[in-house]
Amino acid sequence: FAGGVLAALALALLAPVADTIFGAEGLALPILVGALMPLVQATENVGATALLLRGRYDLRGAYQTFAMALRLTAIAIAAPYGVTETLAAMVVAQAIATVAVSVVGLLAFRRFPTAPARALGEDRREVISFTLASSVGTGVVSLRTTLVPLMLGIVAGPTQVGLFRIAQTPQTGLSAASSPARLVLLTDQTRAWERGRQTSVLAGLRAYTLVAVGLMVIAVPVLLFAMPWLVETVFGSEYTGSVDAARIVLVAGAIQFALGWSKSLPVTIGRPRLRIVTHGLEALVVIPLVAVLGAEWGSTGAAIAVLVATVVFAVAWGVAIARLRVDVAADDRQSGAVAP
Repeated sequence: FAGGVLAALALALLAPVADTIFGAEGLALPILVGALMPLVQATENVGATALLLRGRYDLRGAYQTFAMALRLTAIAIAAPYGVTETLAAMVVAQAIATVAVSVVGLLAFRRFPTAPARALGEDRREVISFTLASSVGTGVVSLRTTLVPLMLGIVAGPTQVGLFRIAQTPQTGLSAASSPARLVLLTDQTRAWERGRQTSVLAGLRAYTLVAVGLMVIAVPVLLFAMPWLVETVFGSEYTGSVDAARIVLVAGAIQFALGWSKSLPVTIGRPRLRIVTHGLEALVVIPLVAVLGAEWGSTGAAIAVLVATVVFAVAWGVAIARLRVDVAADDRQSGAVAP
């Protein structure tokens, strides 16, 4: 929820000066309405997590379909009336979806065996630290997602932001494609890690990465070649200016696809600060680069900034995994086990 509050606050602070920054009129109200979106969306993960813990991936998938259908319906109904009305309809649709998954998640949570409540005791500090670190990590991701198009709009204008949004489609698609696997990893690998099977978790990460890299080696060249046709077919010939940016973002999305486990691993191993560090480095690289490269080359420059930041993110995780393997091997030796 903290990440949603931070994102909403950032948008609310932007609203009064949006007209001046973007050189347009009437932006304050739409931005204020849009600021409600991260608030109504922030808590949906709580209900969704309960479904994952119960192993109900089918219900999680059904919820995602329901939520996207609601958003699409809201856009179809409200778009003829204007931007503010469309954003308001999307906020209402998201609120309905959040309530729906929260109710189903609560029912799923209540199916767990009950136990008497007891004080956290000596675990209190560790639990609070984990919760705060997880919230900060989510906040970092939310701020990065919000600030990148905002920065591009400041230095290059709203047209380039629109082209950049179109260019992000391959990245969004690859993220959605890896989502089912990431959901399974979150629950199964957390269970394995807590049962002391750390080496099997690391082996699973390696297998996932190798399979993902193999898929991307086949898919990326084809998509790079077909990108002009895809953009023109899906969005129209007037948006062909986003083709170069889309190709660059595709490569960044492929790297993120291969590192899909990075979203769940910090929770799995109980080290949410890894998410703060890796995404923090990514944000520190991408935001100033968008300002510099976006001012020079618009959406294409922003795409280059995203690719560079993604490479930094991947390197950071490479270092983190190498250190994690050393720690796991040391723990195995201390327990008398033989590391494979």
